[in-house]
Amino acid sequence: MIRRCKSFLTFAAALALLYVAAPTALNAQNPPSDRDLQIYAGLHAAAANGDVAEIERLIAEGEKPDIQDSNSRTPLLVATYRKQYKAAETLLRLGANPNARDLQRFDMLTIAVTQNDMEMFKMALAGGANPRGVTGPYDGTALISAAHLGHVEMVKQLIAAKAPLDHVNMMRWNALITAIVLGNGGKDHLAIVEALVNAGADTEIKDRQGMTALAHARARGYADMIKILEAASGRKT
Repeated sequence: MIRRCKSFLTFAAALALLYVAAPTALNAQNPPSDRDLQIYAGLHAAAANGDVAEIERLIAEGEKPDIQDSNSRTPLLVATYRKQYKAAETLLRLGANPNARDLQRFDMLTIAVTQNDMEMFKMALAGGANPRGVTGPYDGTALISAAHLGHVEMVKQLIAAKAPLDHVNMMRWNALITAIVLGNGGKDHLAIVEALVNAGADTEIKDRQGMTALAHARARGYADMIKILEAASGRKT
């Protein structure tokens, strides 16, 4: 009996640690540092500074638009991190890959989501970014990141763009579970839960602890979310 209690306490402690670490894990992005910006040259420097004329000149002279820095950031990813919209637009127009990823496996779309940058987000989708892409070190998606952070309009646009509703990351959380576990239970996360459920997200998916979205909502006392999830419970067979 004592051994069983110790095992349970160890599991509970590990679970608590996972929940504390999860927000950092899902958003462990690495934008260019001050040192990176000081040593950048060529397209990376032009992208960081938003120098459209220099970007056009360098690519016309043969520089590859998807050249990578020491963290595998392309000039387009640098422009995305730095919110250099004209530079990003120019790079896309001149052939930059909208689905390139940095060393942490983040792409343009997921970076824009995490920065709550709607202008870059729309540019990414229009420029060919893949809303179904698996990104980040924990095998997430742009939709999971948007659900986590409470970005309602981004969630709705990603749903419309056919982002995978039921993709689960390495913690076995889909966007629906993420919105509940890492959300604050407020109106934005409530709207996201409703949007995901209405779009057909699978409410019966269980995480590593065997808990569904409804179980997590009940554990947190999120009454409005509970109503939405109870109404949808069991609809998939």
